[in-house]
Amino acid sequence: MIKTSESQSPPRAPQHGRVLALLAVLLVVLAVWLGWMGVRQWRDAQLAEDLQRARDNAVTTLTSTHAAQARKLAERLASPPVKSALAANDTVAAIAAIQKDWPQVEHVEILPGSLDAGYAEPVTFGFSKLALLEDGMRGDHVAARVVRDDKQPKFGLAAAVPQGVVYVRLPLTELTAGFDAVSVADTAYLALRQGSYDVREKGNAALKEGAEVLAHSVGKTGLRVAAAVPDSEAGAFGMGALPSLILAGLLAVLAVAALLVARGGIRLPRLKSRGDAEEEGDETTLGQALQREPLPTPARAAPPPPKDEYMRQIAVDPGIFRAYDIRGIVGQTLNVEVAELIGQAIGTVMQEEDLSDIVVGRDGRLSGPDLVDGLVAGLRRAGRNVVDIGMASTPVAYFAAYHLRTGSCVAVTGSHNPPDYNGFKIVVGGRTLSGDAITDLYNRINENRLHTGKTHGDLQQRDVAADYIQRIADDVQLDRPLKVVVDAGNGVAGDIAPQLLEAIGAEVIPLYCDVDGTFPNHHPDPSEPHNLEDLIQTVKRFDADLGVAFDGDGDRLGVVTKEGEIVFPDRLLMLFAADVLERNPGALIIYDVKCTGKLQAWVLRYGGTPMMWKTGHSLIKAKMRETGAELAGEMSGHFFFQERWYGFDDGLYSAARLLEILAGRPETPSEVLATLPDGISTPELKVPVETGTPHEVVERFVDTANFEGARISTTDGLRADWDDGWGLLRASNTTPILVLRFEADNQEALARIKDAFRAHLLTIAPELKPTF
Repeated sequence: MIKTSESQSPPRAPQHGRVLALLAVLLVVLAVWLGWMGVRQWRDAQLAEDLQRARDNAVTTLTSTHAAQARKLAERLASPPVKSALAANDTVAAIAAIQKDWPQVEHVEILPGSLDAGYAEPVTFGFSKLALLEDGMRGDHVAARVVRDDKQPKFGLAAAVPQGVVYVRLPLTELTAGFDAVSVADTAYLALRQGSYDVREKGNAALKEGAEVLAHSVGKTGLRVAAAVPDSEAGAFGMGALPSLILAGLLAVLAVAALLVARGGIRLPRLKSRGDAEEEGDETTLGQALQREPLPTPARAAPPPPKDEYMRQIAVDPGIFRAYDIRGIVGQTLNVEVAELIGQAIGTVMQEEDLSDIVVGRDGRLSGPDLVDGLVAGLRRAGRNVVDIGMASTPVAYFAAYHLRTGSCVAVTGSHNPPDYNGFKIVVGGRTLSGDAITDLYNRINENRLHTGKTHGDLQQRDVAADYIQRIADDVQLDRPLKVVVDAGNGVAGDIAPQLLEAIGAEVIPLYCDVDGTFPNHHPDPSEPHNLEDLIQTVKRFDADLGVAFDGDGDRLGVVTKEGEIVFPDRLLMLFAADVLERNPGALIIYDVKCTGKLQAWVLRYGGTPMMWKTGHSLIKAKMRETGAELAGEMSGHFFFQERWYGFDDGLYSAARLLEILAGRPETPSEVLATLPDGISTPELKVPVETGTPHEVVERFVDTANFEGARISTTDGLRADWDDGWGLLRASNTTPILVLRFEADNQEALARIKDAFRAHLLTIAPELKPTF
């Protein structure tokens, strides 16, 4: 007979095992999913790392090869046989001496400096070859670039000689051998580019549109190596590859443990009942254990290290925070670490305004990629999500902020400044930062008031150039074709301006459209007349209808006529105003204090409302937002269209609108532009201020001015308008200078106004010694 005890526990329910088995299956599924995501992220990161290494190797090899070939021609030209032959004007002997013991050379010729044969048949001769020869005739350097010759891409060299210019043609492989030897995965993309032309390509060509994001310049050659990898999916729960793999491993361990418990391989400790505890006298309750031996008090955690201590030690020059943007000299006042702090400061402002996403683009300067890396790191540290659009003009960056619905963007650009400058133009929530908002960024950095997000923001690459062109081409189309020379000054606009103008129906002749951050041909500033000399000559050579020029980042426009006349921006604004007012009667038109005095009457004549405002693209845009103006413009060449566009300054879009107007008129472009009122005017006259500040000088000038018979405006400095002309004195917001400009109906009036300003300036600041 079997006896049972009343205190015996009932058998454990079998459901526990089934629940644990199901839990184990769920954990395995999660572990596999996280592991797969981790492996994919690791694989994508490895692919990107390998591609960047291949890109850097290609850049190094190409730089060396390019320099070696140029050096070889320079050595030949300096050799006694070649020098003697050239001195004797024996071009046949000179060509033979150059080719001797240089078996790779396919062709050598010496052309006269006029290049008449090339310009007579430019399509047959080749635009790229013409550009090379023109470059070779400047100075004492050897020019080298990829050209189309003998109906194939070749590597050309050119240098000035007494008879004109020598041209040497080499097989393209003499340049590209190092690039061709680089190994690239089939899923990635690598290209050697010159301007918009792909010299060589490797890998997945479907990625070519976004390859400018990872592009690096090949020294100062005008070449660049572009790279792209497929878009990488974000990790689970925002985790990276390593955290995903670690969590997957932990879940796998838990799954195994749950399965073993379910099968009885591991026995969990049994929870004892009150009766069990009473029967086992040597057992104590939790309360009794705590009474006998209290739990140890945990040690107080050590305070965390100072936030971003390394970044706090970086000195930031307050002088780079200007009125309209941030701008400094790379390696002196601007570097990657400073860019990172600026990015975090911008991200902090965005965080306070509850903005999460921002576009970042850069111009063609050699320092651009590194500064973008720093800026993006700072933005992501602040928890902002970054869309990197790669090398793009400033207007394209502005456009991307609208197109991608971020409302915020940073253009990394030095604008029209020398090659060693760079900087940042910043838009946050649709508002261009200027003045106090720029100063606030410095104060945040200086006082360490920088937000650090709980997790870093995301980073993705996008190329919006095609969307930008399509958006404009859908709205602007020429009624008849116009032949236009486009001078980008080797700035970033050269990569897109020819494509855009061709898309709206123009015939484009490119001039200096190869992006080169050293600006080897001329300074990319169309507001300086001497920078337009090559454009004027090219327009005449090709009998073009018009010439247009852009600054380094593409937000300013310069124009010359078929006859070589420079059409200043205030007169272009008249043409734009008449066009806009035709569809928007009574619209407000804003112009800066440096514009012609004839502009006010012109706007009134066409039924508009004129408003003169302060100089500065940020200040003009702020005034447009405040007033709802349809159009604005500055004497510097910034134009702002709200009608049919987004209200930001865009030299490329302005060029398209100009061509649209001119193509819609039966007269020639020169005839249309000649009808715009004009006067006798000076360019901007600059007087350096070495003692005190320009603003202090202007304040004294304004307080004591007494120009009889003039209408005085102190909107920005002092402007005095007479019936026959006007004069302006204002302080530059970017450099320690006074800026003056004068215009009059005749030379006598111009001289009178200049004398009045000079005399008064000498009275209040005799140390300046103005010479205008």
